[in-house]
Amino acid sequence: MAKTTDTTHTLLRAEGFSCPSCVTKIEKQVGKLDGVENVTVHFASGRVEIDHDETKSSVGDLIAAVDKAGYKSKASAF
Repeated sequence: MAKTTDTTHTLLRAEGFSCPSCVTKIEKQVGKLDGVENVTVHFASGRVEIDHDETKSSVGDLIAAVDKAGYKSKASAF
């Protein structure tokens, strides 16, 4: 997928992972949001990287989507 000039790269830290299938649940849930171009979940570190259009999906929307998948997350600088 081509990135637009409005693309923001957001990092979240999620907790509560118990198995690699958790990764798929989060990627699917966050990927459904409007403006989300890419979601990568790093199982070992609990890091969630998201490329999105912030005018369509805010960081709050991303956190809510992770929560809807059943996991707690928060914005992270790294």
